[in-house]
Amino acid sequence: MPVVLCYGDSNTHGTKPLTALGVFGRYPRGHRWPDVMAAALGPDVQVIAEGLPGRTTVHDDPVEGGCRNGIAVLPAILHSHRPIDLMVVMLGTNDLKTRFSVSAFEIARSVERICTLARAEGVVADLLVVAPAPVREAGILADTFAGAETRQQGLAAQLEAAARRLGAGFLDAGAHVTVSPVDGVHWEEDAHHRFGAVMAEAVAARLA
Repeated sequence: MPVVLCYGDSNTHGTKPLTALGVFGRYPRGHRWPDVMAAALGPDVQVIAEGLPGRTTVHDDPVEGGCRNGIAVLPAILHSHRPIDLMVVMLGTNDLKTRFSVSAFEIARSVERICTLARAEGVVADLLVVAPAPVREAGILADTFAGAETRQQGLAAQLEAAARRLGAGFLDAGAHVTVSPVDGVHWEEDAHHRFGAVMAEAVAARLA
């Protein structure tokens, strides 16, 4: 049975758009995009959702704390689920927070570093890089992501180039879904269902 690991942040977790800082909601099981994808792929494919709200690519978070540095915890996660036939990586949104002050190029290089580490651990057969849907400076998260709309310009193209260097698959989430206007970062439920269906096709093609 093929194993697909979805490594991401709050949108992989299924976090609802925020209306107040520190107040988090989560879509029920079956309505998060990895669950929708799993249902479409059927029982012969195991889908593991590893989504952590606030997860960055390679940065410790001095404000929110926690184990949010994606590369630091990756080896333990990989070996917890080994062997992995396909690892889907959708990270970079939280790197756009003002506190990190990094460019689209640097985010793409950080994702590339995560993918390189995943391969070096020897438990991942294939990779699919997903460019996150562009953020908007809106709602309760507008200050957290101040300037992000400018910093993210060219991110999808940079991630596509990184995937090409890696020999990995690539998909641009922004071509299929948009963030909620409520907070400019998280997705509405219908976006999860649309994206899950798109990802099911992309993953099935990659596993073929």
